[in-house]
Amino acid sequence: MGIFEPYRAIGYITSGVPFSVQRLGTETFVTVTVGKSFQIYNCSNLKLMLIGPQLPKKIRALASYRDFTFAAYGTDIAVFKRAHQVANWSRHSAKVNFLLLFGDHILSVDADGNVFIWSFKGIEDNPAPIEHIKLDANFTPTCIMHPDTYLNKVLIGSQEGSLQLWNISAKKKLYEFKGWNSSICSCVSSPALDVTAVGCADGTIHVHNIRYDKEVVTFKHSARGTVTALSFSTDGQPLLASGGSSGVISIWNLEKKRLQSVIREAHESSIISLHFFANEPVLMSSSADNSIKMWIFDTSDGDPRLLRFRSGHSAPPLCIRFYANGRHILSAGQDRAFRLFSVIQDQQSRELSQGHISKRAKKLRMKEEELKLKPVIAFDCAEIRERDWCNVVTCHMDTEQAYVWRLQNFVIGEHILRPCPENPTPVKACAISACGNFAVLGTAGGWIERFNLQSGISRGSYVDTPKGSAHDGEVVGVACDSTNTLMISAGYHGDIKVWDFKGCYVKSSWEVGCTVVKVVYNRLNGLLATVTDDLVICLYDVVALRMVRKFEGHTDRITDICFSEDGKWLLSSSMDGSLRIWDVVLARQIDAIHVDVSITALSLSPNMDVLATTHVDQNGVYLWVNRSIFSGASNVDSFASGKEVVNVRLPSISSMNGSQTEDSDEPVTDNSVSKDASVSPTFIKQIPELVTLSLLPKSQWQSLINLDIIKVRNKPIEPPKKPEKAPFFLPSVPSLSGEILFTPSEANGDVKGNDLVMNDRKLDLAPSPFLQLLQSSAEIKNFSAFTDYIKGLSASALDMELRMLQIIDDENLEDLDGKPEMISIELLLDYFVCEISYKNNFEFIQAVIRLFLKIHGETIRRHPKLQGKAKKLLEIQSDVWQKIDTMFQRTRCMVTFLGNSQF
Repeated sequence: MGIFEPYRAIGYITSGVPFSVQRLGTETFVTVTVGKSFQIYNCSNLKLMLIGPQLPKKIRALASYRDFTFAAYGTDIAVFKRAHQVANWSRHSAKVNFLLLFGDHILSVDADGNVFIWSFKGIEDNPAPIEHIKLDANFTPTCIMHPDTYLNKVLIGSQEGSLQLWNISAKKKLYEFKGWNSSICSCVSSPALDVTAVGCADGTIHVHNIRYDKEVVTFKHSARGTVTALSFSTDGQPLLASGGSSGVISIWNLEKKRLQSVIREAHESSIISLHFFANEPVLMSSSADNSIKMWIFDTSDGDPRLLRFRSGHSAPPLCIRFYANGRHILSAGQDRAFRLFSVIQDQQSRELSQGHISKRAKKLRMKEEELKLKPVIAFDCAEIRERDWCNVVTCHMDTEQAYVWRLQNFVIGEHILRPCPENPTPVKACAISACGNFAVLGTAGGWIERFNLQSGISRGSYVDTPKGSAHDGEVVGVACDSTNTLMISAGYHGDIKVWDFKGCYVKSSWEVGCTVVKVVYNRLNGLLATVTDDLVICLYDVVALRMVRKFEGHTDRITDICFSEDGKWLLSSSMDGSLRIWDVVLARQIDAIHVDVSITALSLSPNMDVLATTHVDQNGVYLWVNRSIFSGASNVDSFASGKEVVNVRLPSISSMNGSQTEDSDEPVTDNSVSKDASVSPTFIKQIPELVTLSLLPKSQWQSLINLDIIKVRNKPIEPPKKPEKAPFFLPSVPSLSGEILFTPSEANGDVKGNDLVMNDRKLDLAPSPFLQLLQSSAEIKNFSAFTDYIKGLSASALDMELRMLQIIDDENLEDLDGKPEMISIELLLDYFVCEISYKNNFEFIQAVIRLFLKIHGETIRRHPKLQGKAKKLLEIQSDVWQKIDTMFQRTRCMVTFLGNSQF
């Protein structure tokens, strides 16, 4: 599989399939499709409640009923109960385009005009349809609807422009409406009996009485494109909402028979679905622009206002960057939106505000898109000054100024940075200093200027004296070091210069010898990575002024590169569909994967646990997890593929089936981890260089250390009094007088060896569960069950189990090898070696070892075989503790330094 495996995709809200709304108790839920999966939102706050599993093909139609969700993909229909698939219906020979909930049945309509009726009562027992209807040959269905109060009847619209009323019980066509010489795109039933609304491709809406085949009213909005969705209000207001292919929602007054209001910028793409909630003045809309919106009619003039919404990018993102220690991702897309995605909680994702765009658009009578900033082509951020002033700077396509943003308030800043106002050219590169006080901008004309982020004032220009500017051509990239000593810039023609950050003069420069496309600087190792148009990645030491690494392997244009936080890895992506990981220290490629859709941008989290990527024509952000981090493997080579390129699928919306290879439909098993799993299953959860605690209460493992003190403290003051006539292991029989009677035959017993003979019955004394688990765990070399057992024992019970193995008479060392107690002590030493080496349950094992050595220390000292095992335990214990103590020492030094400092 490789170092990174697919995890999940974020930023997807809905796709171009009509949603399904249902009410469960007092809550209303909406089910939407996202590619091959579906999502369920709570309409009260649009919170994501459930993500369905991945299907083999994209979902084409959707229906829901209580806990069941019906999804049509290809020629099949999948039935889910919550997130678990319970049935798969396969009878259609063509693609299924529509699903209709009809009482206790589901109607499915395919492209060839076949209508199947399925019963979802006893789904597992009835996988076959109960009825089948074949529509006319010259009738192409485009929509299906059930008129209220029409028993067993459905109304089907066609691409040819006609409507047909069918009785599905009798499988008979009752009536055919001639239509309006235009393709029917949508139809919906009204609260008034016998009245339906029909939307046509020519932009007309016909409110028709189907009982008398008579037109009630006709609305026309041909300028807004095809009528793609319709919905009637049910809260008493005579309103009809219609959505068009231009993204406009029109509200029609049925009593006055005229247009009441228009939501011009409702969506950026075609309206897919509209739905008025029952007895509420709330309208829900969805669009192909990856958004769901809810509108409420509570204004004095009757116009709707936006109540709540969920949206993602409506066009593919161009650049991304992890923020807030990997908890968020900043993303800039071709849709002119600058967004913040939450990796942990999807509800926290939002778009950064560009000002009062909607109010300005209404006032100027312009589209909101025209007032938005142009797409971001580059940006940089610094978390250190988030609470003080703007901490993000963005460069926009063909824009002569850069903009600053304040992420604390999720808004655009008050300053606009304009480099070289005398000869303005588009800003192409930007960087923020490590202190967060300065922003450095590079333009297409070769000009580089430094600005103060707090005031927005220019603080100097970087000019190469003979040339009058920083570079002859476009500035490809700029970067600052960690101490504000150096500023590095790269020109399009291959000249790289190192500047004095404060003095603004050139300290050194060199020529790459080829056109530079992109540069990335790592502040930790001081290396500058450059991408040239000959598909070569070169690493330069900006202090020594020489090339230290050269990586080749990509066969098409390199789209993005990024360093890991520690500077040991360099990741690069290309239009050839490959993602390659280069080891900077070893100067070689350690891993490579190939995806069907080329990567356009990538970013690695500071903890190196999650990789984020964007892809061509994909509106979401895809997350990959670092297997070497979460598996606990000390060697990355056990996961890396080296120079071999592995084909991997993109992450899915649901993380359940995210790890799949290209040539298999089954989840991939992690063979590299399973071969070590027999040693210790908890090893998979171990993080390298750290120890895992047992999560037991502190009092439980401390009681093992202080057990003698606890016994002395709990010792009774007076000895217990002996009860009168107390029987001792003697069975008794009841008597009328209440006296205890014993039978002589039952009172006699004899103990022979390890067997107890009582009444001619022989009872075997089996070993305790402590010894049984210890022996079985040692045989399979897996001590997890034994660890769980002793963690459940009390301090006194564990002390008793260890003392039961104590050897009292050990004068003859030659006879000890065969004793069961000696074998058990050896197994315990092996157990301690195993647990300490894996660094699991660290503090609990230390307490058990102390108690064990206190009881059996003299025996171990006298026996040579046990001494060897004890030395091995000492070596592993010293090595593990030395690493931990080194990490503690760094913290202690820092705390001591800060504690003695005077600020």
